Amino acid sequence: MQAASGCIGGPAGPFRAAAAVADMKDSAMDLRGYEASGSSQKVATHAALAASAPVAAFGSILFPPGFEERRPDRADEPDCFIDLNLDQVIAAVVAKRDEEVLRPIFYSCYRNEEIVRYRQAVFADLERPDVFALFPVFREAMRSIRADLGYAEQISYRSHKHTVFLRAVGLYCRGVTTLLRDLRSVVPQSPGLGDFLSYLTAYSESASFRQLASETAALHELLSNLSYGMLFRGDQVTVRRYASEPDYTVAVLERFAKFRETEAEPPAPRKNTDGFSLNHIEQAILEFVSRLFPVEFRRLDEFVDGHSEFIDETIARFDREIGFYVAYLDFIDPLKRTGLPFCHPEVSVSSKETLVEDSFDLALAAKLVQEKGAVVRNDFHLSGHERLLVVSGPNQGGKTTFARMFGQLHFLAGLGCPVPGKAARLFLPDRVFTHFDREEDITNLRGKLEDELVRLHVSCETMTSDSVIVLNEIFNSTSLDDQVFLSTRVLERILATDAIGVCVTFIDALSTLSDKTVSMVSTVDPEDSARRTFEIVRKPADGLAYALSLAQKHGVTYEQLRKRVRP
Repeated sequence: MQAASGCIGGPAGPFRAAAAVADMKDSAMDLRGYEASGSSQKVATHAALAASAPVAAFGSILFPPGFEERRPDRADEPDCFIDLNLDQVIAAVVAKRDEEVLRPIFYSCYRNEEIVRYRQAVFADLERPDVFALFPVFREAMRSIRADLGYAEQISYRSHKHTVFLRAVGLYCRGVTTLLRDLRSVVPQSPGLGDFLSYLTAYSESASFRQLASETAALHELLSNLSYGMLFRGDQVTVRRYASEPDYTVAVLERFAKFRETEAEPPAPRKNTDGFSLNHIEQAILEFVSRLFPVEFRRLDEFVDGHSEFIDETIARFDREIGFYVAYLDFIDPLKRTGLPFCHPEVSVSSKETLVEDSFDLALAAKLVQEKGAVVRNDFHLSGHERLLVVSGPNQGGKTTFARMFGQLHFLAGLGCPVPGKAARLFLPDRVFTHFDREEDITNLRGKLEDELVRLHVSCETMTSDSVIVLNEIFNSTSLDDQVFLSTRVLERILATDAIGVCVTFIDALSTLSDKTVSMVSTVDPEDSARRTFEIVRKPADGLAYALSLAQKHGVTYEQLRKRVRP
C-alpha cells in the first residue's frame, strides 16, 4: 500500500488529479484592488449586474459611430479578385488565422470617406510597434479562452468541466485588465482605439466585471487551498481528506544526508504543462475530491451556472475585428523591412484626381521578396478630364502587372488599408470591374470571342460613373480590324460613363481616342531593346508594340533571325 498527499493547488504524487485547478495559479489574474467575495456570498448573474452599471458606448473598430450596422457580410470572393491576384494576397493574409471571420472583412470595401479614414487612423496607431505588440497577445488570450470553453463542452465529468470553465474565466479577466493597463500606457491617437479604451475602462470598473473578477479570484483561492490524500492498493485508489501525514521525502533525504559527497544539484524547473487534459482515472479522482469537499465544489457549480455568458459581446467583437488590422500589417511587414513603401492614401468619393508614386503589384512583390528578387515601382496620375490610362509597349514588359497594381490600389483603398507606394491620392469606387483573358469555357457553348463580348456587355451595363475598370488585352482572339473596331466601341462606352480605369493593349490608336485617354508605354533598355525595364512611363505610343508582336508571332525578330542563320 502506498500513500500520497496533495491539494487542489498542486499535483499529488504521480497523479495530476486536480491539476486543472492547480494550473490556474500560473494564470491567475492580477486582481489587486478587487475585494474577494466571502464564502457565504451568493453568485449574482452577470447580466443583472451589467444592467446596474452603464458602460461607455463603443460599436466597432471597423466602423465609426453611426456606421456600426454596416457589417461585412459578403461570404463570396469579389469577381475582380482572381484577375487582380488579390485572391493570392488575401489567402496569404488570413493563412492560419480565423478565415471565416477575416475573409468577409477583406471582401467588403466601402465607398465612404469616413469609414476609410477611421480605419486608416487605426492602422496608423498600430504601425507603432508598442501599440501593435498589445493585440497579438490579447488575441492569443482570447483564442485560449475559446479553446478552453470548447474543451469544457466535450468533458463529461462535471468537476473537471467546471474547473476548465473557471480557468477560462480567469484568463478572460486577466486579458481584459492586462489590455486595459497596456493600452493606457501607449496612449492611442486614433478615434477607434481611443473610444475602445474608454469602453474598456468603463467596463473594467463596472459592477458586473468587478463581481466576475472578485468571485473568480476568491473561488480560485478557495479551491487551491483544499488538501487531500490518496491510498494505493494494487490497482485501487482511495481518495480521502489530508490527515497531516508527514512528508517522507524530507525524512529520507535527512537520513541519507551524511552519505552525500557533494551537494545535489537542485532539480530542473518542471516544464509548465496544461494540466487540463486529464485521463479518465484522473478525472475520477477529481470527482472523488469534489465529494470530499461538497460545499466548495457547490460554489464552483453555482459560479458556472451564474456566469455561463461571461464574455462581453463588445470585447468579443473587438477581438474578431482587430484581427483584420493585425493580419494585414503582419503580411506587409516583410515587404516594408526590405524598403518597399506603403502609405495611407488621400481618398475621395467626388474627385477623380489620381496620383500614385512608387507603387507596385502587391501579390508579385510578396513573391519576389521571398525569392530575394527586385521589385520595380511605377507612378501614374490622372488630372482634369483624364479618365483612362491606355498602356502599350512590348510584350512581357510589365503592362499587365501595372494594370493589376491599378486595380489593387483602388480596392485596398476602399478597405482602408495602407497601399503600396510612397504617396497616393485615390478615388473610392463603388465597384472594381476587370476583364482579363480566360480559357474558353466549353460548358456555356460560346466561342471565346462571344464569351468576351457577353462578359464585357454585362460590365458595361452594370458600371456607373463611380466605377473603376481594368481591361487587359481584350479581343485578342479575333482579327486586327475586328479588334480595333470592338475595342474602340467598348472604350467609347466606358468613357461615356465617366468611369476611370486602365486598358492594356498593343493598338496605339486607342491611346488617342479621346481627351479623356492618357498614353503610357512600357519601356526597354535604350542600349538593349530586348531587355525590359518593367517601367511604365507617361508618353505617346511609339507604334512599335504591334510591329514587335507580329514579328515575334512570325519568327522574324532580330534575335529569332540570328538564331536561324547562325552557322
